[in-house]
Amino acid sequence: MGPNEINYVAILSMTTKEGLDKLTYQIIGAAIEVHKILGAGLNESIYHKFLILEFHKRGIQIESEKPIYIEAYERQNKIDFKADFIVENSIIVEIKSVEYFTQLHEAQILNYMKLLKLPKGILINFRCANIFYSGQKTFVNEHYALLPQSEYNKHHKL
Repeated sequence: MGPNEINYVAILSMTTKEGLDKLTYQIIGAAIEVHKILGAGLNESIYHKFLILEFHKRGIQIESEKPIYIEAYERQNKIDFKADFIVENSIIVEIKSVEYFTQLHEAQILNYMKLLKLPKGILINFRCANIFYSGQKTFVNEHYALLPQSEYNKHHKL
């Protein structure tokens, strides 16, 4: 098991789509609170620090600036990529302070999700008027598709 997979297999086996959706709501709520405090247009690193505080205040478990590894040539290769946040070992969160999201931002989070084998990712842009309406974008992948809808579905076959 490589560094990108530590604890993730066990955690994901307990995860449901419903649980990830509730966690997504909490993450976006935390970002909205930080945005209310700081406003729009500051440097990304400032939002990062305040989001750490807000996640801790809400009891949300995070890993900040987690290094990402690529398995190639029969070994783990540490590369100079760091995920802004891994939330509850289930969702990657990338924050930006840009005029608008680009295809490069979307490709970045999709690649991080793939490399970390995480089912969901959220891009948050703090340079906007309203995070809920125009400052966030959520992504899911094949790992999400394989999750049960809810705890009920996990234990009862339909």
